[in-house]
Amino acid sequence: MIIGRVVSKVVSTRKNDALQGYKLLVVQPRYGESEDYFVAADHIGAGEGELVLVTTGDAAGHALTKKAPIDAVVVGIIDHEPEIKG
Repeated sequence: MIIGRVVSKVVSTRKNDALQGYKLLVVQPRYGESEDYFVAADHIGAGEGELVLVTTGDAAGHALTKKAPIDAVVVGIIDHEPEIKG
């Protein structure tokens, strides 16, 4: 799982029918070495600026309400940023 901040949303005029009902959000990871942005599907109502918990890969398919070609899904909205010691 990845903790990241929603920085934007993806707006598309056309998308795969299986993606209907999902918002597509651009997420920037908050921890780790990778600073690459990625797109995650959302059906819980996350918005720009919010800290989110994202699951990726095969686990993402289990977080969906229907089968869709998605490899990253927002599964939680984090109320406050965790304190990392180390």
